[in-house]
Amino acid sequence: MSWKPEVKTGSDPKWYGNALRFATREEAEQSAYSLMYRWTTVVDYRAAECDDPVSHVLWSNGETKRIDQ
Repeated sequence: MSWKPEVKTGSDPKWYGNALRFATREEAEQSAYSLMYRWTTVVDYRAAECDDPVSHVLWSNGETKRIDQ
């Protein structure tokens, strides 16, 4: 289990994300919040639980690092 960051854009009901997967909900929410400021039409963000393996860790300075498995 992992958490994925997702954002919603404009009036589109679909959630969009990327390939980042985090061990904690908090990391995924922070990543989604950061993603919200890089995309121009984001109206909401969230962390969604998924079955993918954890692939990244979010450092305290906000930098995302890939976990080599």
